[in-house]
Amino acid sequence: MGIRKAVLPVAGFGTRVLPASKAIPKELLPVVDQPVLQYVVDEARAAGIEHFVFVTGRGKSAIEDYFDEAFELEHALGQKASKADILKDVQRTKLPPGAASFTRQQAPLGLGHAVWCAKDIIGDEPFAVLLPDVILRAKPSALAQMVEAYDKVGGNIVAVDPVPEENVSSYGVIAPKSRDGRLIEMSGMVEKPPREEAPSNLKITGRYILQPEIFGLLEDQGKGAGGEIQLTDAMVRLMESQSFHAFEFEGEEFDCGSKAGYFEACVAHALEHPETAGAARDLLQKYTKK
Repeated sequence: MGIRKAVLPVAGFGTRVLPASKAIPKELLPVVDQPVLQYVVDEARAAGIEHFVFVTGRGKSAIEDYFDEAFELEHALGQKASKADILKDVQRTKLPPGAASFTRQQAPLGLGHAVWCAKDIIGDEPFAVLLPDVILRAKPSALAQMVEAYDKVGGNIVAVDPVPEENVSSYGVIAPKSRDGRLIEMSGMVEKPPREEAPSNLKITGRYILQPEIFGLLEDQGKGAGGEIQLTDAMVRLMESQSFHAFEFEGEEFDCGSKAGYFEACVAHALEHPETAGAARDLLQKYTKK
């Protein structure tokens, strides 16, 4: 079965980017002219995702509004021929009728619990998980690359990219077993290992393709790191009975959940955007001279 549905856990407080995320969901912070979450949804749509399951929390209703129709705004823009391009951009943000579901995670119990909250909507089929504060800039989209690999090997797949060895203790990394190009058969995953004990420098990058059996494991998964229900712990258990591969996607990662990562995303995308590229270069030169 192909990958039709995706889970986007958007219930987090965004503590790493406070106070900005106190009133605005971190997923809606703008990168040039569209929110972080739009980049993630675009990536998924380019991979053939038809149905999005947003796992939300209190204070996140703006996300539901964002993907809905903005009748008054669209009507006002439609009255002016000069705003036609802007209207087209606004209309592009709408998801088709029936293409989005919103379910609440009532308490911040971890990524694993957030994914579990989507189980009745996903049903008995493989699905994708995309962390909504990670932009992966790639062509074809990073998830599309993973889906192509999934069509060949099935099972479960996580996206990875290399990090400097001195930084491995900050991430979850994989233990590789064998490699075929960008596709890597895995023998395990380790969360934030000491540098000298890390099985590789390939970190898990916020994109997953998982089989529905993960939900049964998440149902009784105990709390792990940080006192939360960790998706990684359930994946390690699932690895005992199903195949797991890592896919080293071709592209760039921007972790918009941190201040530095968010700033990097804004700069990188401003330098690529046709309306801002020239000004962005001039501003960078201006401030780097100081």
